[in-house]
Amino acid sequence: MKWGIVSTADINRKVIPGAHASDMVDLVAVASRDQARADAYAREWEIPRAYGSYEALLADPDVEAVYISLPNTLHAEWSIKALEAGKHVLCEKPFTRHPGEVTAAFDVAERTGRLLSEAFMYRHNPQTKRLVELVAQGAIGDLRLVRSAFSYSLYDADNIRLRTDVEGGALMDVGCYCVSGSRLLAGEPVALQGEAWYGPSGTDWTFGGVMRFPGDVLATFDCGTAMPNRDELEAIGSDGSIFLDDPWHCVHPVIELRREGGVERIELEPVDSYRLELENVSDAIRGEAELLLGRDDALGQAEALQALHDAAFRG
Repeated sequence: MKWGIVSTADINRKVIPGAHASDMVDLVAVASRDQARADAYAREWEIPRAYGSYEALLADPDVEAVYISLPNTLHAEWSIKALEAGKHVLCEKPFTRHPGEVTAAFDVAERTGRLLSEAFMYRHNPQTKRLVELVAQGAIGDLRLVRSAFSYSLYDADNIRLRTDVEGGALMDVGCYCVSGSRLLAGEPVALQGEAWYGPSGTDWTFGGVMRFPGDVLATFDCGTAMPNRDELEAIGSDGSIFLDDPWHCVHPVIELRREGGVERIELEPVDSYRLELENVSDAIRGEAELLLGRDDALGQAEALQALHDAAFRG
């Protein structure tokens, strides 16, 4: 599958190695708003073609699919443009927190006969699959609570992740993982509450959320751009809990199954999640696999993010 990348964003550094390592992915083009930057980027990452505009890449007939790593506020717009140009799309998370944009983009995908997927790479990792299996099998009894966290330290107000004009902030940047992980295990929330501290940049520097799911399952999470590096998830049931110390990056995939009899460590082989998501979309395009993340998940995610944002921002 011939892929192009729309943007030279920093996240590409995690995606490109997986693309190069996969026999199913042929990374043939990259686009920037500046030709010189695109040329230099293509040389650095050994990408054959460089384009000085996003439109030029979308006009390349050899590119079958694109990975979009633009700022949050441009995700829906350029996904739609790519779909209209006949490209399949893998768009970096969060796709959006506006449900209407999700609906509009996926409507275009259906009309053009192209696939659109939100790039939550952790969802493709075997560690995540095993977590879901354990909960579904009743390894911890009835699920009662999902607890998660994701934070890091960033104080450069000019950094895109702290800019209000592109809908940056903790909830959108890293809290979206906590929301996604909670939804994965518990379904779609029926009630949500959010509280935030808005730092000097105007974005949420610390965010805390509570969600209620069907069956009286609760989820709590915190995220931040002004806290130490933290990332964890715990599913707590009536008979025990499942703890993941590295639920999002999955670099050191270990699951701790904690029950009254002790702790069972389930160790898995590390696998590049970014490669797996590119391969899933590529296989789905070829009709050889089901697309893991499509309209329903993207819409549920946007609805939850919007509700949490509104609860914190508007009280």
